[in-house]
Amino acid sequence: MTAFSSGPITQMQTHSPKLYAFAVTGHIDDDASEDLAKFMNDVFDRHEEKIDMLLDLSAFSGSDWDSFLDGDVIASRFRALTNVDKYAVIGAPDRAAKMINLLDKVIPVQAKAFGADEVEAAWTWVGEARPVA
Repeated sequence: MTAFSSGPITQMQTHSPKLYAFAVTGHIDDDASEDLAKFMNDVFDRHEEKIDMLLDLSAFSGSDWDSFLDGDVIASRFRALTNVDKYAVIGAPDRAAKMINLLDKVIPVQAKAFGADEVEAAWTWVGEARPVA
């Protein structure tokens, strides 16, 4: 299977068919955000069981605010609520990390933010899978 890639977003192949891991290196524009949303909507369509996600934002530098208004992006975020079990984020900006940890208490997804220096802990938290070299 070909790994997803669009702009600064690159999928990291893992040993687990239910873990979808992505690294973001740079600024996420509207096109990359929409491409990822379409990819994840397709993933949700193909999986009968919930999946896990890991997002490494250690090299993230921001995103276009209006990308959140795209229909596919909105749909994928709502679908994630019923299709994602664990969601780990590495190196999120401070405000985003606080929001992720707060949302964990009110959404049906186990969400947790990890510092940029807690990469191994994030991978362990989502399961036994690791990136394929």
